[in-house]
Amino acid sequence: MTNGTATTTDLDARLEAHRVELTGYCYRMLGSSFEAEDAVQDTMVRAWRSHDKFEGRSSLRSWLYRIATNVCLDMLNAGNKRARPMDLTESTPLARAALSPRPDHTWLEPMPDARVLPTTQDPAEAAVAKESVRLAFMAALQKLPPKQRAVLILREVLAWRASEVAELLGTSVASVNSALQRARATLAERQEPGAGAAVSDPLDEEQQKLLERYVAAFEGYDMAALTALLHEDAVMTMPPFDLWLTGADDITGFMTTLGAPCAGSRLVPVRVNGLPGFAQYKPDPEAGGFVPWAVQVLEISGGRITGFHCFLDTGRWFPLFGLPLRLEAEADQVEQGA
Repeated sequence: MTNGTATTTDLDARLEAHRVELTGYCYRMLGSSFEAEDAVQDTMVRAWRSHDKFEGRSSLRSWLYRIATNVCLDMLNAGNKRARPMDLTESTPLARAALSPRPDHTWLEPMPDARVLPTTQDPAEAAVAKESVRLAFMAALQKLPPKQRAVLILREVLAWRASEVAELLGTSVASVNSALQRARATLAERQEPGAGAAVSDPLDEEQQKLLERYVAAFEGYDMAALTALLHEDAVMTMPPFDLWLTGADDITGFMTTLGAPCAGSRLVPVRVNGLPGFAQYKPDPEAGGFVPWAVQVLEISGGRITGFHCFLDTGRWFPLFGLPLRLEAEADQVEQGA
């Protein structure tokens, strides 16, 4: 192996070691799984091309974050801003429920934990990382101007010093502190649905039993059992549709009317956005077996399900999660991928 090849291989490995944390950063900035991965790939290419100009004035990690921040700010300047259905419309009573899709770029997207949460031995650090990719926090970040968003993530989530953030953004410590104060004030004013989700890591015994009861109720399509698990103000969303429902009666009413074809589904556990989730496979009446229908993300608080979010674009989400695009009738469980 030549020295040049060895150097190339070493640089590849050093860059790759930062991929997961950079993807987490870009995901928090952009609110999109696929845009985040594109941003990280762009960051890696830029770092590769200009590495000979990198003189080690800062750490490789800091340099990569500077590049990633610039990539994300450029993308956000193009007007990208992700939302949840409750950010765009009022809750719809079941009697007026209609399935109106909006374009992909409208929506805050789900993300597998493994792609954005680096392995850490520090439980407190792991807890902060998980909380910072939950849907409610991600939705709150989308309310912030891009530079405030970057400051909040770097200071509050990644625990950078104000001086480090100032250097990264090419600004003053006073400016960073001011941006952080404004960002905190904005988040304090806007209590996002699902912000009170209290999920242990790992799940405690009560939460694990709640999920087991949920799987039994959903797979059995037992609306009485499901109602017992839902908080009275539980919210259900179904991107790409802008419809969202509030309360157990409307949620179960929807499931037995417009959602009736989901009866007999199978659920496969996934780890998504720092929350419990399931890949839902719906019965295939023509070929038998089961086909992908949704990635479900559950928010839990006080022993009840408070949020029930179904992401329906299975052609995008199931490959992202490393999930098969079909379950045979006898295979009720599969190994989770990504």
